[in-house]
Amino acid sequence: MGASETSVFNEIPVLSGGFAPIAHELTIELTDVEGEVPKDLTGMYVRNGPNRRFEAPGRYHWFDGDGMLHAVRFEGGKVTYQNRWVATDSLQEEIEAGGALWQGIKDPPRKDRPDMPIKNTSNTDVKFYAGHLVSMWYLGGAVYQVRPHDLSTVGKLEVDERLKGLPISAHSKVDERTGEFLFFAYGKESPYMHYGVMDRHGELKTFMPVQLPGPRLPHDMAVTPNYTIVHDLPLFYDMDAFAAGRHKLKFHHTLPSRFGVIPRHGTPDQIRWFEAKPTYMYHVSNSWEEDDGEGGTEIVMTGTPFRLPTDMRGNLDVERFPKMLANLEHDFMFYEWRFNLRTGLTKERVIDDIVNQEFPVINSWMQGYKTRYSWNVLMARCNRAEDPRFCGFARYDLQQDTCTTYHAGVNKWFSEAPFAPKDNWVEEDDGYLVGFMWDDEKQTSYVTVFDAKDIAKGPVCKIKMPQRVPNGFHATWVSGERLKRGY
Repeated sequence: MGASETSVFNEIPVLSGGFAPIAHELTIELTDVEGEVPKDLTGMYVRNGPNRRFEAPGRYHWFDGDGMLHAVRFEGGKVTYQNRWVATDSLQEEIEAGGALWQGIKDPPRKDRPDMPIKNTSNTDVKFYAGHLVSMWYLGGAVYQVRPHDLSTVGKLEVDERLKGLPISAHSKVDERTGEFLFFAYGKESPYMHYGVMDRHGELKTFMPVQLPGPRLPHDMAVTPNYTIVHDLPLFYDMDAFAAGRHKLKFHHTLPSRFGVIPRHGTPDQIRWFEAKPTYMYHVSNSWEEDDGEGGTEIVMTGTPFRLPTDMRGNLDVERFPKMLANLEHDFMFYEWRFNLRTGLTKERVIDDIVNQEFPVINSWMQGYKTRYSWNVLMARCNRAEDPRFCGFARYDLQQDTCTTYHAGVNKWFSEAPFAPKDNWVEEDDGYLVGFMWDDEKQTSYVTVFDAKDIAKGPVCKIKMPQRVPNGFHATWVSGERLKRGY
């Protein structure tokens, strides 16, 4: 049964309400505006997320939906909207077949497709690189190129033979200043990770193995002008179950977190590993280099790791933690690590363990350089398993050590809202946060634009959408200036 044939597939939370798939691809001007669209906002906001094309057999998980890009373009106060499925190889196979050919991550993979046992839905993140949008998948796979002007899919980003079949992570980075695409790939066979850099013309300049002790589940990476930081975290497969062909997660609490610091264009022998407290995290906010005061370099990294669950006695609840991840039961904090390249030591501290927050964003021109601000999504407590909600935003001023928040009340759910600089921005926070909001009471989606300097006053404008935008994952802002120069 196709998405066009039913409005609600079943009672699964992530297939109903603000999560339910939509059937139509639109291109339309948006004119129903509350407030005023900023005239100094030029560029496009693009968000990726799951939108199931066909009903699949088996048990559905939110992460299973086919990737769909939603783009909102701003220019001179005018706003247009466009949405398109990412035309992955697997989705095109299903369209030709007239139905689903893969089950989801809760069910066994296809044994007859060693090339793609699990469908690469390309539904997780999106960046702008070498003149195209690039769409990526959280489990690692081919990266798909999409034309920014009409969201049509060009094909895979496989500029070098070494990239064919490589499971590239969703959270690759684009250096806006150099135009480079920095990525890591991870898999189930030794060396278990690769790292690479493509220049702004699409040429693979650096590519190397990163040897890990075994198969891991890293999610993100960090970059500075001179270094890349990859993650080896102690949440990964139960190796006994893995040997038997089952994918059971286990938190190996006796192992440290490890962070590999790699010169951007270095070699495997130059990788330095730093140990820290055991944890797991999805997303980095930023990383940068500082002088340690004694002639050495210290790399600072901020992010939003899990606040690990504890039992009634305050001891770590090792068994519960993987179940939290499986149920999308999220409890995060804001955190800082410092890796000293002179001493080899790690320092770490909690920035905030009170506010439950994730999906951090910064002024992306400042990626890799010391930033004062981070804008993070407020995470609501889930009432049901697998029912994640993004209920507002937090603005951190790391210089003043202050935090301000915005919460719209019940039944209003937001999305990751990247920082969109004003056309002639000067200060780091001269700009806006642009994202989607789903109003569960009005059954309506909106584009919201916040003043990044003062999120607490609420959106400066709300733009009504012609159709619901299903809740999704990551987004990017591409300025008009970047669109013109192509990187």
